[in-house]
Amino acid sequence: MILNEKTMQAADFLGEDRIEIVSRPLPEPAEGEVLLRVAANALCGSDLKLWHAGAQHIAGHEIAGWVQQPGHPLNGQLCAVYIPLHCGECAVCLRGDTQSCVTVSSLIGWNRDGGYAQYLTVPENCLLPVPGDIDAALAPLLLDTIGTSAHALREAARHLATDAPSVLVTGAGPVGLGVVLAAAALGHAQVDVAEPNPARAAIAREFGANIVPVGSHDRRYDLIVECSGNHAARDLAIHLVLPKGVIVLVGENAAPWSVTEDKVFRRKDFALLRTFYFPKDDFAANVELLRANREKYARLVDDAFPIAELPQKFADFAEGKSIKPILSFIGEQ
Repeated sequence: MILNEKTMQAADFLGEDRIEIVSRPLPEPAEGEVLLRVAANALCGSDLKLWHAGAQHIAGHEIAGWVQQPGHPLNGQLCAVYIPLHCGECAVCLRGDTQSCVTVSSLIGWNRDGGYAQYLTVPENCLLPVPGDIDAALAPLLLDTIGTSAHALREAARHLATDAPSVLVTGAGPVGLGVVLAAAALGHAQVDVAEPNPARAAIAREFGANIVPVGSHDRRYDLIVECSGNHAARDLAIHLVLPKGVIVLVGENAAPWSVTEDKVFRRKDFALLRTFYFPKDDFAANVELLRANREKYARLVDDAFPIAELPQKFADFAEGKSIKPILSFIGEQ
């Protein structure tokens, strides 16, 4: 597609596990925004909610693309898209926690159009320039897979009573596997992983993790990073976390979670954290994680396909047939 065309292809999440590829007008950037030509958008498990229920906006939130704004300093630059809109001026933003802005509560790909399309508009402060040595196909991993997982570990470290924690990761999806790689980079010598999917458990083992049975009570841990969103895994974490330990909830689950205040819950000091995404200031460190583990992160991108194939590829992803497939426009003009 070239810029003097007026339409683009986009994915319409209709609900009831249906996606239709439709023609949409080329979006026009408002003041303070740029037009981005999408290079790649990684599929994410959180989009299953939109697949089931339907979406008011174009979905897709793990986005990398090229700025298409003649005269703009970043014109032609490959950028990752930081999905939380943020004011940059509230006390939360000024202390660096841009992912938790209290003035603006809106996410690209959820509350405004995202990256399952050839183009989208992006606020200028949501552009994260990607260094030239990072492949466009891998750039989306800098967001959820690397950014979310590394942020969870950095936050946990502020509360841990030891610099050499024993670590359990529950759920070896892309973020859980990202936690395994980030933990190794942060110097955690041994990480246990509980994952029922044999293929994903095998990759965690390739990455240096020790695989433990799901639901095992054989060991207790200083740090448990819960990436599955499964309530049973959250309940188990409360039992397995050591005194002065930390549980980090990363996985999502929209169903209510009830915690029983039994003696296991009451009779120890521990921290229960919820982390979301990552601060923008972490991006440079996330790039370094990708550089240091490029081949391992590339192992997660197990499929790349054009937008016409998205309906079937998303269904395959929902069945667990792929780990981190990407909708790719790389090479299109």
